[in-house]
Amino acid sequence: MQRRTLLKLASAVALTGALTGALAAGLAGGNALAQDVIRLGASAPKTGPLAGGSTVSHWPSINLWVHDVNERGGIDVGGRKMKVELIEYDDRTSGEDAVKNTVRLATVDKVDFIVAPYGTGLNIAVAPIFAKYGYPMIAVTAVTDKMDELAARWPNTFWTLGSSTEFARSVADVLKTLRDAGEIGNRVAVVNVADAFGIELMNAGRPAIEAAGFEIVYEASYPLTTQDVAPIIGAAKAANPDAFVAFSYPPDTFALTGQARVANFAPKAFYVGVATAFPGYQGNFKESAEGVLGAGGVNADSMKFKDYQKRQIEVTGNAPDYWASPVVYASLEILEQAITRAGTLDKAMVIEKITGGSFDTVMGEMTFDGNVNRKYWTVGQWQGGVFKGVASTGAGGEVAPIAKQGW
Repeated sequence: MQRRTLLKLASAVALTGALTGALAAGLAGGNALAQDVIRLGASAPKTGPLAGGSTVSHWPSINLWVHDVNERGGIDVGGRKMKVELIEYDDRTSGEDAVKNTVRLATVDKVDFIVAPYGTGLNIAVAPIFAKYGYPMIAVTAVTDKMDELAARWPNTFWTLGSSTEFARSVADVLKTLRDAGEIGNRVAVVNVADAFGIELMNAGRPAIEAAGFEIVYEASYPLTTQDVAPIIGAAKAANPDAFVAFSYPPDTFALTGQARVANFAPKAFYVGVATAFPGYQGNFKESAEGVLGAGGVNADSMKFKDYQKRQIEVTGNAPDYWASPVVYASLEILEQAITRAGTLDKAMVIEKITGGSFDTVMGEMTFDGNVNRKYWTVGQWQGGVFKGVASTGAGGEVAPIAKQGW
């Protein structure tokens, strides 16, 4: 475990003084101390296959939010400012470890609130634990068609990033837009990582692409731990598609792109999944990234996003991605506003405030319909060195997609 508090030394001295005063007054010292800070737990990959994604989209935004809250004196809880202490665990991209860590945070560390983990599978794995111990769970890095079912089963959970079906439909719609403009033909190659995320998207994507009038000329699935993607790209190229679609996670998103360049596999529509929105994607592939489509997106012209982006770089040294990073930060803004509205750290009351509230965030106004955010980004594209949103379910600020002009 890594345990880190972002409180200033002066705050620690103040806490000691408050505790001493409480003891002198005959109060229980432990209880007095517990009320001086909000203990926030977080468990997500620092190692394992999803660590690369988590260290971009998850941890830096959490660190920035904790910094921002403490910098302005803490969260207003019933008129009292309370700073945040962050307790972190590495789940090693393991569902078993994610569950164990969440149980430990709830029962041993006894934190006040817990940040939802990184990745669709890990979010689904820990949802029952959040429910068992009564914690609000604002899931961000989870794309699933089960979000309404999960929200109904566990009313303490909230789902922000979208459904597999909407993501798949948006991919098909973007391809159709390019085809209608005469930029591509009807032949599509589709592959997916064999994880909850990739499997759901393939199951939704296949019929969506076919319903849009495309012919799937190549299809393949590969394990999460796959390192050699040359056979996949080779077979896809041999099928001579007009578009390539990969429902992929960060390691394979980079690997598939890199191998496509090596093999000179250059369809005019090239879509890869999670991590396409990472600054590191453009940094790694440079001008070759231009025109690549991928999961997510953001209104890159939004002043709220630009301010958040600037501050995260300044505070953490890590640039946010153009998709999930700002939503992670927004989820914590929602938690903070719900705590303030509740005026207490009582988890049930905070859940109630999240359920029926409207929240001002770096992503704009966010609300939940049946515990689900219905307005989100689905497809983005690298244009002019920025990953711009080209499709959403009503987020606003979309730009038109363009055909990719080789590598």
